[in-house]
Amino acid sequence: MSTHATTFGVPHRKMAMWVFIGSECMFFGSLIATYLSYKGKSVVGPTPAEILNIPLTSVSTFVLLMSSLAMVLALDAVQRDDTRQAKIWIGGVIVLGGIFLAGQVYEFSHFYHEGLTLQQNLFGSTFFVLTGFHGAHVTVGVIWMATLLVMAFRGRLGPERSLDVEVAGLYWHFVDVVWIVIFTVVYLIQ
Repeated sequence: MSTHATTFGVPHRKMAMWVFIGSECMFFGSLIATYLSYKGKSVVGPTPAEILNIPLTSVSTFVLLMSSLAMVLALDAVQRDDTRQAKIWIGGVIVLGGIFLAGQVYEFSHFYHEGLTLQQNLFGSTFFVLTGFHGAHVTVGVIWMATLLVMAFRGRLGPERSLDVEVAGLYWHFVDVVWIVIFTVVYLIQ
């Protein structure tokens, strides 16, 4: 596969991902700003202090961070033409991303049973929109990783295709960094 470069010497697909990430920074920045604007303004409960489970979400955060490590190791394996290791690490990204999503589904259902819904209060509205969009991005990343894993099993993910993995890795790392900001703003700063 050809890797046409921009005038800056960066492959065009990599540059396109950086531009996309820039637009996503603005998108998530607006969601986080909205959350912060309405923070503490709910007139009815439940409130964050009553409902957030910081230990559980800390474990989910750790899992997502470990998926970034797996992504780095997957790219390294592809660049070294180590198909076996590439499959293991890409599979690891998928499993860890899936565990994170399962934790989010558990958290959402628990909050719903505790009375926090999208319509309940400003906290519920901003929380579910912000974390829900992040979860959607993780889901897209897991699907993307699954396509890379299929490519690896078909023998189509050698060093010549490492840019495919690198671009996917940029997206995955971005999603992880966004979660660190969300975790800090929503869960840790009360």
